[in-house]
Amino acid sequence: MKSTMPDTNAADITAASDQKNLADIDKALAEHRINDEAAEYLRTLYSDGMDWFREVFHVLGKCLGAPKAPVVRYDYDNDCGIDEKITISDINPLSPYLVQHRLDMDPMRNQFFSVTDGHKVDLSVSSIVTVIVAAQKRLSRALEKITVKYYRAFVEDVATTAQRVISSHERVASGRAIADKIREEFSGKFITAASETVLRIIGRGHEEIAVDLVRELDKITKPHLRLKDVWRVKCLFDLVPQARTFIERIREAMPERIISMRDKFYDMDNPRNYRDAKVILNIGPDAAHVVPMEIICQVRTFFEFERQTHAQYERARKRKNETADDIERRLADYMEDGIKQYNLMICDCLEDLFDRVGWNILYERGLGMSLFEGFPKKCTMYYPQKMLDIIMDKLDNAIENEVFHLTTSPAKLTEAQESEIFHFMARFILVAAMPYGKNSWTAPVNTTAGKLFNFVMKEVQRYYKQ
Repeated sequence: MKSTMPDTNAADITAASDQKNLADIDKALAEHRINDEAAEYLRTLYSDGMDWFREVFHVLGKCLGAPKAPVVRYDYDNDCGIDEKITISDINPLSPYLVQHRLDMDPMRNQFFSVTDGHKVDLSVSSIVTVIVAAQKRLSRALEKITVKYYRAFVEDVATTAQRVISSHERVASGRAIADKIREEFSGKFITAASETVLRIIGRGHEEIAVDLVRELDKITKPHLRLKDVWRVKCLFDLVPQARTFIERIREAMPERIISMRDKFYDMDNPRNYRDAKVILNIGPDAAHVVPMEIICQVRTFFEFERQTHAQYERARKRKNETADDIERRLADYMEDGIKQYNLMICDCLEDLFDRVGWNILYERGLGMSLFEGFPKKCTMYYPQKMLDIIMDKLDNAIENEVFHLTTSPAKLTEAQESEIFHFMARFILVAAMPYGKNSWTAPVNTTAGKLFNFVMKEVQRYYKQ
């Protein structure tokens, strides 16, 4: 399809956008919506847009290599790529793009397949990573987040921190009173100098707690520094271990650039029950000039489920007579269904693996050279060792009592060989499946693989309910 991009040079389009953004930042400063400190931070993020956008693609290239298919424009409304090939000279920060990469050295690569009629091989899991490169966040949206959502959270953090420190010095009533004064003072204008303002509010008579108070207040992230997603991408993987391989590659390749990193694939305390991982990198020139880039890592099944239930989210938010907690619980229920859907895919993968692992143990002939060496890759983002030991001990007892027993192996297996197979499969379940956020769920699969999956996941749930 012929490109519909305008003839105007991408660099010229971006430069014009930069100029408008800088003018709007100056206007927001003149209107006292933000202060000098926040304005300077925004100028850094919204200047030289093309340079920062090149850095976004540089990070992707360094961690994933060159794209494996033509880059196409992305349609936010329909959550899909547009069948319109574009050239490098067309790409600019004002449009989102879809890029297909392959995760090299993927621990899951080529492990899952099924053979259909005519010896046709169908892959169950691929090493392709779908990367959605978002457009630069609109400045109007960034200003709204800084001055409303992030500022409210900042003020509340300042107030509660001051109350906690003052109350810890046996001045509970004073702590409450100071917290109320802080909320009132900060509501009048945009303030980021927390320590100086709070010390002025408390006045004399609190000198002995000033050091503790300043130390704690200085730890609070300022509202403009909470804006991390002006430059952002979302990476979609088939399996959790693939996402973690990518994250660990970032950690190995550019540790000095990492601002923060969090992995919520195993998180069962998130009220929304949302599962993904996030890495914030500094794509700026150095630590003194921070330009954050947000990388969201999500599994494809969960992304598709979230997309299908988006309308349900909107209805949940618009329902009357529902508290914020009610909405969180409703959203958590939706997400729980997404976790179940993903875990069913893991069950299918387990079925694919069982026979192949058994054959592999026979093929190695006791030489200690497994065809599955390094699969699944050992990951530092993992469950506690204590929980793993408990599950493996219970699994050994189940194997000894023939709760788990292989009857379809190509040759008679020793107890040690059976144990090796089941331990291998249990480790795969633990690195690949997502634990349930609420109640334990039983996968409706009445096979050896399904029973093992339910056994392991039940033990995970039991461990966290202790």
